Amino acid sequence: MQRIAFFEDSCASQLSPIALLRPVFELLCGHFTNRERLIRSLQVPQWGALVRPHLAATYAAGHPEARVNDETWLRGGPTVLVNGRWIPGPGALHEISENEAGVVDGTPVYLTLDPDEVPLLDLSQPDDALMRIAGTRKMVEAGGTLINYPWDLVEHNPRQLTIDFWLRTEPGAPQPPIDSVAIQGRPENVFVDPTAEIDPYVVIDARPGPVWIGPGARVLPFTRIEGPAYIGRESQIFRAHVRAGTSIGPVCRVGGEIEESILHGYVNKYHDGFLGHAYVCPWVNLGALTTNSDLKNDYSPVRVPLSGTPVDTGSTKVGCFIGDHTKTALCSLFNTGSSIGVMCMVLPGGELLPKHVPSFSRIWHGSLEESPDALETGLHSARIAMSRRDCKLTPADEQLLRHVYGATREERETALDRAHARSIAQQPAFR
Repeated sequence: MQRIAFFEDSCASQLSPIALLRPVFELLCGHFTNRERLIRSLQVPQWGALVRPHLAATYAAGHPEARVNDETWLRGGPTVLVNGRWIPGPGALHEISENEAGVVDGTPVYLTLDPDEVPLLDLSQPDDALMRIAGTRKMVEAGGTLINYPWDLVEHNPRQLTIDFWLRTEPGAPQPPIDSVAIQGRPENVFVDPTAEIDPYVVIDARPGPVWIGPGARVLPFTRIEGPAYIGRESQIFRAHVRAGTSIGPVCRVGGEIEESILHGYVNKYHDGFLGHAYVCPWVNLGALTTNSDLKNDYSPVRVPLSGTPVDTGSTKVGCFIGDHTKTALCSLFNTGSSIGVMCMVLPGGELLPKHVPSFSRIWHGSLEESPDALETGLHSARIAMSRRDCKLTPADEQLLRHVYGATREERETALDRAHARSIAQQPAFR
């Protein structure tokens, strides 16, 4: 295989708010994003991406090696197209026929696109054309997992953590000795990069699954990590209880208790507080004692308001989903199944917060409000926060945030109207 391209289909919108600023194949599950995992596994010399138009400039700037929404490149030779929502099983795509199309639950997840079929594609909405092209191929069950909603990533994460660990290490291979660490379980189920720092009084419990600690990471005393778990590059873990099924991406600061959650990267959760069955995007700051619920008192299935529309997850264990650049003040309390958008400001009022906080809005003492100058204030804060990690908000990043601000305006206005109506309904009647 010489060329591969990842594409987004119309279901990408179902992964809001965590995919508002990135293609769906750049969402983290296990050790990697879908794109990283396949590029690493297949070692293809050329790759491209078909993304939502408003993401193209930012994605191309961040991945100069990729050919983004490039029809001319697609005409250059047969290209394997891979659905960005598909997490393939080990060994997938190593041997495929040009005359087959892989499907999961009737959805095409891969096929080989011939150059003369490129004119059939609408690069911004490829679904219909790909279904027609797939219909000319031999349909085969592709296996793996198809991600439909944000909670699917969290639910699949424990299994993917184990798969990725053994993809990166040889089963049974001895690992370098780790000084000053109490390991429960088999030592070969623990990998610590030689550049990572593990202080005394750290416990790694590898009995439930393997644990991987990446380069430059630091784990401070009185931390307990239960596998399967992944600690990414240069992340710092402070006196934390990292429970099974957790992925912590690069350059995070993490304290408190975390269970079966994904911290995408550049997340600050330094203080105590519980985070469970959650997905947290980059540049989110969770203030001290910020806590979410991930189980209802009556154990009933959880509904999540994606873009303001409640969706039944069918699961009883669902936490919160927090978009990029959102900040929470101390003692913020998120209800079960909360959806918090991009660049929100959360200032609690001592009670459970609304389950739906649309992008670029704020919670002011417990009530949903439109934040004055939300976009400009958010951009200013983002520049400061990113500079503290030696990163920069690029012009492409700013353009993308401005686009999302406009694209989420209707959702924001609808949520504010509903909040205002509820406030009036709850006012006491006077006679």
